[in-house]
Amino acid sequence: MPQKTQIEVDGTTLEVSNLDKVFYPKTGFTKGQTIDYYVRVSRVLLPHLKDRPITLKRYPEGVDGLFFYEKQCPPYRPEWVSTARVPRRNGGNINYCLVNNLAALVWAANLADLELHVFLHRAPKIMQPTALAFDLDPGAPADIVDCCNVARLLKTLFDKLKLKSFPKTSGSKGLQVFVPLNTAVTYEKTKAFAHAIASALEKQFPQAIVSNMQKALRKGKVFVDWSQNDDHKTTVCVYSMRAKERPLASTPLTWEEVDTAWKKKDANRLMFEPDDVLKRVEKNGDLFAPVLELKQKLPPLDNLPGAAV
Repeated sequence: MPQKTQIEVDGTTLEVSNLDKVFYPKTGFTKGQTIDYYVRVSRVLLPHLKDRPITLKRYPEGVDGLFFYEKQCPPYRPEWVSTARVPRRNGGNINYCLVNNLAALVWAANLADLELHVFLHRAPKIMQPTALAFDLDPGAPADIVDCCNVARLLKTLFDKLKLKSFPKTSGSKGLQVFVPLNTAVTYEKTKAFAHAIASALEKQFPQAIVSNMQKALRKGKVFVDWSQNDDHKTTVCVYSMRAKERPLASTPLTWEEVDTAWKKKDANRLMFEPDDVLKRVEKNGDLFAPVLELKQKLPPLDNLPGAAV
């Protein structure tokens, strides 16, 4: 029988269960520790989740067990967990969960939703992304250090276009670079722009970068995944934990940290467990806050030399 405990979160009473269950067998990190991390990081995490439909990625038996994605918000959700209705491409609708408050976050974590995967838009404006996102995915033997080099090349290009960009770890093997927009724009425009950026970089640095989605082409290179800029795709949220051997989390970085990791060829500088993330937040606040606030407009595509449109 599940061991259940009632707790109060911001005035809401909810039930959590099996807090001693080990979610990360290699380290002994438990479900209770997972919930505790999400509670403690919620001050900076919740603004990035607010009004964003979320796909739950649940690991009821921990990271070594079976997992499943859950797009449709469960019918047994509490009344204080809001939903957003999103049309399916083949007809009908999906009612996604919205994690807009701490109680909803704890509820999701108690369902073993280790990873928080969100859209680039907020409800109800589901066709208006608030940022560009580039997922840098290394093909072995390339690694996260090689992703640092590609992230630096991306930044250089964006600097020339007078666009500010912000890096974070994926919490897995790569990096992600976000360009905040927070202006009226469509996925049609952001996806074309992102594709053009990736193609331009591949033409300039063909030995290091690939923009084609075929996995066979990625060996020893970094795939600049522009396809995340789509109304039907989600990206792991900043501060989300990942279901890896260690309890790593997607963590915002400074560009100086990216430079240093590249120069020192030190991947360990980019691996952050929950306690590391919380210490960084205590020291630096939310390094990813500008992604929510900064307003920028996409320049014309013909400003990109060598871009394939």
